[in-house]
Amino acid sequence: MLKSSDIQIRDPFVVPVAAENAYYLFGTTDVNCWAGHDDPVRHGFDCYRTVDLENFEGPFPAFRPDGQFWGTQNFWAPEVHRYGNRWYMLASFKAPGACRGTQILAADQISGPYRPHSFGPVTPRTWECLDGTLFIDEKDDPWLVFCHEWVQTRIGTIDAVRLARDMRRPVGDAVTLFSARDARWITDRMQRKEMVTDGPFLYRGRNGMLMLLWSSFVSIGYAIAAARSGSGKLIGPWYHDSPPIFASDGGHGMIFKNLAGRLMLSIHSPNKTPLERPLFIPLRELDGQLVKA
Repeated sequence: MLKSSDIQIRDPFVVPVAAENAYYLFGTTDVNCWAGHDDPVRHGFDCYRTVDLENFEGPFPAFRPDGQFWGTQNFWAPEVHRYGNRWYMLASFKAPGACRGTQILAADQISGPYRPHSFGPVTPRTWECLDGTLFIDEKDDPWLVFCHEWVQTRIGTIDAVRLARDMRRPVGDAVTLFSARDARWITDRMQRKEMVTDGPFLYRGRNGMLMLLWSSFVSIGYAIAAARSGSGKLIGPWYHDSPPIFASDGGHGMIFKNLAGRLMLSIHSPNKTPLERPLFIPLRELDGQLVKA
């Protein structure tokens, strides 16, 4: 058994499985996730299984690319969602001559093995994109919410594109939900000509409020905060909470309920390779906002 302190992982994503009385942990698990395409270390994603969020079995291989897979580097931020009768993994990949993008993989079991499902990336092919997350709207249509990356735009944005219900392709054009410039909590804005958007995740509050978690940087490091939709719908308009939920060099968060029904935030901290570890923080809703419990 491993402890969380033994697991090097970025972007930790937790899926509770009530039928097993257990959780599955996914994330960026390559030892050097920043390596280029010529790195001899085989790339992929592993997963872990736990019944208490303290002791973990694994790692177990969840995805390994074959020789035909387009991505060759930067295997980042896998999320796993149940939609219809299959499990879908949304993850970011890059290759020489190709923009970083989110590919959808699929499996019949939560642990995999996951295989390519979408027809290549479902993010715009000429955009540098990352950190796709799944949102299901009021019509049961799936949407990909993702980051248009600051490395191309200098000021990162959070964008969305509707997906076909078979999860194989985008439908229509991407729309911008908001820009990093809109958030006053990014306190290092005067020192930086670039502003990062990372790790979006959607959560519907008890009162019906639609919230969007995302990460950027404050003066002391990586941080995570929430935005709220004024309309209760994905299109917004989006208003940004301040201060951040966590601002001690940790982020790329997602929300889940533990098996006892308690709201939890999963992040990695610190934001430095190879020191990243999963961190699970109890949350509560207070006056329509998310705060540490």
